[in-house]
Amino acid sequence: MKRLSVFLLFSIFFWNSAQAQLGVKGGLNSTVLQGTVGTDATYQTSYHAGLFYEMQVLGPVSIQPELLYSLQGTERKSDLVNYRSKLHYLNLPVLAKVTIGPVYAEAGPQVGFLLKAREDGVMEVGQEGNGEVQISSNDRSSWNDYKKLDVGFAVGAGLNLPLGFAVGARFNAGLSDINNVKSVQGVNDPQLKNRVFQVYASFQLPNGR
Repeated sequence: MKRLSVFLLFSIFFWNSAQAQLGVKGGLNSTVLQGTVGTDATYQTSYHAGLFYEMQVLGPVSIQPELLYSLQGTERKSDLVNYRSKLHYLNLPVLAKVTIGPVYAEAGPQVGFLLKAREDGVMEVGQEGNGEVQISSNDRSSWNDYKKLDVGFAVGAGLNLPLGFAVGARFNAGLSDINNVKSVQGVNDPQLKNRVFQVYASFQLPNGR
């Protein structure tokens, strides 16, 4: 019985490998930190890139784990501030994918690990006696301002093209509050959650079938 179980596990592994395709992908992000951060928080444009591995399960259904570098964060513009928060993530989504003809839809959980966090820009810090505005530059590491783990959910769709190419779009919604800066009272602390819209192009290597 033990040998049979091992044989079945190896059979499933090699069957999945034969049905699997390795690919590369990359594209643009439109990102914001959504929460009680005020109306001056806006989307900023950045990018993502990485690898994926599509494994056929049954008929049109496949499972697609990915390993992606993604630059996220937010931009804040108002009369007092004008700066960008740049959060560098290593994201690991695992998506269920359904393909009908050339069209596919995908959805699944995602875990993100914060690699680096910085802020840069300018802000108004006061006014001099003659009314002249005092501006201070802001270029610093904000590593300690954010939690290092982000759990979220991804949903998207795309179109398979000839020769292994594809194009698609995806929305990633962070479910975790990543704000690591809390007041003493803990009242009205901003809850910051990643919101990322992505458009991308991908290429899958031939699987020899």
